[in-house]
Amino acid sequence: MDKPIFYILDVFAEEKYAGNQLAVVRNAENWSTEKMQQLTQEMNYSETTFIISEKISNGGYDVRIFTPGAELPFAGHPTLGTAYIIGKEVIDRPVRKVVLNLKVGQIPVTFERDDILWMRQVPPVFGETFDAGEVAVALSLNPEDIDDRFPIQGVSTGIPAIIVPLKSLDALKRAYVRRTQYNALIEKHDAKEILIFAPEPHKPENDLSVRFFAPSLGVPEDPATGSGNGCLAGYLVKHRYFGNDSIDIRVGQGYEMGRPSLLLLRAEDNGKRIEVKVGGKVIMTAKGELV
Repeated sequence: MDKPIFYILDVFAEEKYAGNQLAVVRNAENWSTEKMQQLTQEMNYSETTFIISEKISNGGYDVRIFTPGAELPFAGHPTLGTAYIIGKEVIDRPVRKVVLNLKVGQIPVTFERDDILWMRQVPPVFGETFDAGEVAVALSLNPEDIDDRFPIQGVSTGIPAIIVPLKSLDALKRAYVRRTQYNALIEKHDAKEILIFAPEPHKPENDLSVRFFAPSLGVPEDPATGSGNGCLAGYLVKHRYFGNDSIDIRVGQGYEMGRPSLLLLRAEDNGKRIEVKVGGKVIMTAKGELV
């Protein structure tokens, strides 16, 4: 059997050593769940993915996604990064689309102009709303920092996220998770991870600024979160944040971590459901063999 090959990628990055780091492993067909989890902890990125088979099954490729703390049914930047490796290294010829078979279902990823990959996420499911005072305390903020024109709400396109609208970039920069208050908050709700966003961008060509906290998954903060931003895209359309039933926007994330990232969000409410797509670039930084 061929030795396992690994790749290191920067996803949602405009240049090397930005965006969100990802490890992708090939030739992992016979690996146990425990071994995958151990290697993910060794890599110590927010996620590591494993291409279980390079043979097409039901029109797609079987892939598993792990954080240092748990396996995930879906995650955004691992989906884009793994599709990139399948398209560029496994198939090794120009392709327009790669389908990943994930635990949440099949996720198609398309390769478009300007080296941008787009994934269509499952339609968002909107859950419970949250008390602004409790959320503010968990984030080391004041209730006045939260934009009360819109709800704090759990949204899921595979992994639930608590979407928190803030009034300013200053509030976004000041946010810090208090673990005791955070643990008390998530004990009562299905959504465990928190996405905060502000209408002021770090760069003038962007539309929003975002931060994402996932301590329950072993990720204190994530520099670029495709799944969370998919939830955000659905939220923005449902609540007409920009006054329209569709969006096509640029979101900056990771600046507070020194890993500036760019995520492209498209979403539309067609009257029956909200369609969500998240896009960005992928840059390979390393390739090697596991020994």
